[in-house]
Amino acid sequence: MSLFRPTSESSLSAAPAEAGAQRTSANLHEAIMDSVSSVRDSLPKEHRAHFETLRQEIITFTEVHGIPRESLGKPDLLREATGKLSIPDLERLALLLERFQHLIVEKKPWTNKEAQVSLLERVGILKEGAITGIDGHEYPVPTLEQIASRLFERRETLKTKHDQGFTKLLLVPFGMSLDSLQETIKQFLLKYKKSHSFFDLDTRMPLFTWEKYQGADMGDSPDLVYYPQSFTREGHGGRTKAQILKEQTEGRWTPASAGVSGENGLGTPGWTVHLLQPSNLDEQDTETPKGFAPIPRQGQGTPQGDLIPRPPLETGQSPIEYLSIFQGAQDDGNSPYSQESGMTPEDWIIAFMIHLTETGKPLDNWENGIESVSNLTGAFFPLWE
Repeated sequence: MSLFRPTSESSLSAAPAEAGAQRTSANLHEAIMDSVSSVRDSLPKEHRAHFETLRQEIITFTEVHGIPRESLGKPDLLREATGKLSIPDLERLALLLERFQHLIVEKKPWTNKEAQVSLLERVGILKEGAITGIDGHEYPVPTLEQIASRLFERRETLKTKHDQGFTKLLLVPFGMSLDSLQETIKQFLLKYKKSHSFFDLDTRMPLFTWEKYQGADMGDSPDLVYYPQSFTREGHGGRTKAQILKEQTEGRWTPASAGVSGENGLGTPGWTVHLLQPSNLDEQDTETPKGFAPIPRQGQGTPQGDLIPRPPLETGQSPIEYLSIFQGAQDDGNSPYSQESGMTPEDWIIAFMIHLTETGKPLDNWENGIESVSNLTGAFFPLWE
């Protein structure tokens, strides 16, 4: 694993790549080693505390693992010094340095969106900045500017959700086939087990899914529909994936449950972008949200928010009852569940990989006696109603 990747600073230079890496490493060394850093002072004031937090995390990591701090300015020495680290420790150091490098070069923190794009690239979902949809078309990943524009448009309606803790983006390559995504998470789990031997996984069957999901979103008459208004064979109000892709492309797909995707050509065809609660919702360091909030069991949830307190949706109800809650809240601005929807299988697959990567724990781990299984009410099979 490389501890450095090309940055805007090195890519704009005509010098060889190694020279660019050396210069970037020198900047990292100065920023980390100097207690009073000109690099820190060059940052906007609102990001200087984040700079100090990351700087101290890196210093602590080097001290705990016996890595000479001077090696941070010399790639060859750093590779040698980190050669005996475990893969999880190496990944942790790589992430810290990547986030720190991004901060001093771009003058802003490494965002959740960038971290997710990096993961999508690593697992093979994102290739050359795009995915291939079930219709054979390529769909580029939404830019931060597109997402920010959409969020800004809805800033008033999203104010309450932000107050309730819905602050973490989830980028979902919705246009991809479910078969491809299932194979991706299967390989992801096997690779994770290989580098984390303690991870509890049956490598003979790393992923167990209902056979009806095979090819369920493909063809002229797919079995699976998305964003239903009811779980009925007729009049469910849902759309097939092909229909949604077409409507997204034409700027006509605007369900409230679509999060920050889809409207007036400002959306991101092939993708859905949602806001979820992170797992570390009660921590002070909101710039580094980790994973996604679990589903509490009955009587164990804690309300969030001051504007309209939101009691978390706990276990104990049927999928029909949960869907009814979402449907009843769509047009009710006073409901604590306004603008919410259930997850789709695509949402859950991406959320699971992100959650495991960031927390080291599986998402919705009902076996731990605390969390619960998710009812994916964002999609269903009308023929099996």
